Amino acid sequence: MVKDRSGAGDPVRTLELLWRESGQPAQPARRGPRQGLSVDAVVGAATALADEEGLAALTMRALAQRLGVTPMTVYTYVPGKAELLDLMLDDAYLHMERRPAEPGEPWQAHVARVAEDNRDLMVRHPWIADLAVTRPPLGPGVIGKYEYELAAFEGIGLTDTEMDAALTHLLGFVHANALAAADDADHNSRQSQEDWWAVSAPLLERTLDPERYPLADRVGSAVGGYHPRTIWSFGLQCVLDGLTHHLASRPNPTT
Repeated sequence: MVKDRSGAGDPVRTLELLWRESGQPAQPARRGPRQGLSVDAVVGAATALADEEGLAALTMRALAQRLGVTPMTVYTYVPGKAELLDLMLDDAYLHMERRPAEPGEPWQAHVARVAEDNRDLMVRHPWIADLAVTRPPLGPGVIGKYEYELAAFEGIGLTDTEMDAALTHLLGFVHANALAAADDADHNSRQSQEDWWAVSAPLLERTLDPERYPLADRVGSAVGGYHPRTIWSFGLQCVLDGLTHHLASRPNPTT
């Protein structure tokens, strides 16, 4: 199965569509039969479809049905699914919450808020975590998001290259956590953790030898299952602590 990814479409046409509000027309070269339809309307409908049913359900035919037009009409607004995915991602980034630093706020709190904003975005749009973003669409949403997020690392003692690397490391943690949380939610939609343990626990109690697996038995009993919020809080603190230690270990830290 080919994974959906950004940056897979025509780069010139994609950039024209991404920056259409900066001089590029929002309407297609030839007008479709439905009055009022626009690139923004197509992107909005595609996003709603992906939010509800996932990227696998997002086809040009399914999108056309949602819009009440023929597939060929959709193609007059966007060249194909590859370019559409870039438009959807950039639009989601454009409208995500961005909370700047408070006066006198520690940089760790600002960085944590960047992580939380990204996690919240993936909760609203779970398909983003399933999209491979090796070549992000360089539209106003992506660049504005990048500008906002870099500001959390500005002036704390990192070089420009390190600022980008630190942000990439942070977002990698967010992405992994979002995938795990989505998988847990999917499992819970079919069988809750409580029901799963109710079925599994009696068998484990009969077969698991605590003397052979002492750590697994002790820690597993203490945890009792996957807890997304606990794992999120602990992991984010590890990221922040690691960056704090990295800065403090420098000969002349600036923070």
